[in-house]
Amino acid sequence: MAEEPDTDEGTELEARLAEGETYEPPASFVEQANVSDPEIYEEFEENWPACWERAADMLSWNQAYDTVLEDDDAPFYRWFTGGELNASYNCLDRHVEDGAKNRAAIKWEGELGETRTYTYSDLLYEVEAFAASLRELGVEEDDVVTLYLPMIPELPIAMLACARIGAPHSVVFAGFSADALATRMNAADSEYLVTCDGYYRRGDPLNHKEKADKGLRGVDHDVETVVVDRLGDELNHFLGASAHDYEELVSEHEGESVEPVSRDAEDMLFLMYTSGTTGQPKGVKHTTGGYLSYAAWTSHAVLDVKPEDTYWCAADIGWITGHSYIVYGPLALGTTTVMYEGTPDYPEKDRLWDLVEKNDVDIFYTAPTAIRAFMKWGKQYPDQHDLSSLRLLGTVGEPINPRAWQWYYDHIGDGECPIVDTWWQTETGGMMITTLPGVGEMKPGSAGPPLPGIDARIVDASGDQVEAGNAGYLTVNNPWPGMLRTLYRNDERFLSEYWQEYSDEEADEWVYFPEDGAKIDEDGYITILGRVDDVINVSGHRLGTMEIESAIVGVEGVAEAAVVGGDHEIKGEAVYAYVILEDDADATDSMRDRIIEGVEDAIGPIARPEEVIVTPELPKTRSGKIMRRLLEDIASGNELGNTSTLRNPEVVEDIAAQVGND
Repeated sequence: MAEEPDTDEGTELEARLAEGETYEPPASFVEQANVSDPEIYEEFEENWPACWERAADMLSWNQAYDTVLEDDDAPFYRWFTGGELNASYNCLDRHVEDGAKNRAAIKWEGELGETRTYTYSDLLYEVEAFAASLRELGVEEDDVVTLYLPMIPELPIAMLACARIGAPHSVVFAGFSADALATRMNAADSEYLVTCDGYYRRGDPLNHKEKADKGLRGVDHDVETVVVDRLGDELNHFLGASAHDYEELVSEHEGESVEPVSRDAEDMLFLMYTSGTTGQPKGVKHTTGGYLSYAAWTSHAVLDVKPEDTYWCAADIGWITGHSYIVYGPLALGTTTVMYEGTPDYPEKDRLWDLVEKNDVDIFYTAPTAIRAFMKWGKQYPDQHDLSSLRLLGTVGEPINPRAWQWYYDHIGDGECPIVDTWWQTETGGMMITTLPGVGEMKPGSAGPPLPGIDARIVDASGDQVEAGNAGYLTVNNPWPGMLRTLYRNDERFLSEYWQEYSDEEADEWVYFPEDGAKIDEDGYITILGRVDDVINVSGHRLGTMEIESAIVGVEGVAEAAVVGGDHEIKGEAVYAYVILEDDADATDSMRDRIIEGVEDAIGPIARPEEVIVTPELPKTRSGKIMRRLLEDIASGNELGNTSTLRNPEVVEDIAAQVGND
């Protein structure tokens, strides 16, 4: 059961949040911070784009670059042109050469309690052996290798092995379907797949190879497959003619040296497929020099990562967060990065805090979705553990509401850890809007100002900047090193989906549109309001779903909320709120009234929910994203579409029955 905060504490918290209280980083943090000089913003602005040499200098180059930025073919920008480097060398060899061979590179925690630790020397040894194995299978420079693996060490090993031989990797999230795998392999013309027999989820073995085999039947060309044996005797699997056992391959190449291939800064490091409005996934192309330098610099400046740290990003490597802030950023800086295979509440709800304590984690980076779950479970779980090793906390993936921010700050950071609330995308490669923890004050619910060198603005529908206090569309007006270069084999879609061209008397200007709504305050702090299409038009008033959800979660007793628009005879569209309550709160009329009152107080009567539906769960994909499309269909009384991609499809009918549309 979640603990009810005492009345005085709850009242005081609500009052502080209503006043928009800000928080300064502790002096002890600022003294040791990688970046603590406020003048960095001005320096980057005055020296742009040469300021990004600071990021490039964090890497080792085989050949020095000639030009920081080439923009003559905008928006197909080119960074650090003429330079050559290798990402695998930058993440491994140079640290071994610099005397860090015995430092832990990866600490892996399995779901069943197994552990594996790889020093930088161990990891280099494994990567070289698998790189040699891939070459034996016929992988050549610029061949795309698909990795369909869960959170096991062989995934980053395979990524770095691909990078070592100049073969771009395309990681497909293990929770995705067989069809999703086939679609991505066909789009990339990928002839190589690395997968596994299975993995554990909540203690149960899952047959992953069966899903991979089904996906391969939908690939329209021959594929060589490598299979990692994760489950051992738990699952017998048949390899087949074009499949190879990972351990057998690697054992044949143990001890081999594989020279890192020198790659041009603009050569592709990896493809990452992300969902698109057309239903066809977009192959986001990230390159070696710009992406790696940006991942390293943001890890250094925002996450304050140091080589001696134990750092934990509790994401999945199947997403961009895991690429940038589990693998490439931390390893480029020579730190120890933690990987965890399982879920936060297995075998108990204190699992993550047990791992923080056990590993003396310094920096913890997770999603607001997880934080809201921690809140619902109750503070007694983190209270059972010594979390004093923590120095910095971070959030990623979606905006965090002020109440969840405060809980995270108080109960995980003990009021002593700065929080970096980071906004960025698959396409941006790394963080774009957040505070620098050694420089700026924190405002719960606001991501913060744009990072140094990032020209982010909030504009209206005409493209003019809005005044402080107003909402609009988020834009980025200058390129940055970590940006996507294009969509794989689809330059036209790259232009149409992300860029707007403006012309004036002097030159054409290209502006990047992330398709997020945001508002800006008098200090230049930006609050992300959610996707532009996450807007409800009530009687001609555009209401951001994120803003309404934040108001609802701010009501005492509410753990999570999802807001959608539903058809309405008079208003055109009305607000429907789907709400999960904390364990000790009851779904009474009084609670519903308090939720409605909370929305009206925070936003106004125009945002009043038409209906408040209390549910024990929300329909979520296997990656944890709320399936708002289904909630919209329920609210509008539409026929429900495919629910097979959900991890909890049974909840949809239960919710529909409550709304009266079953």
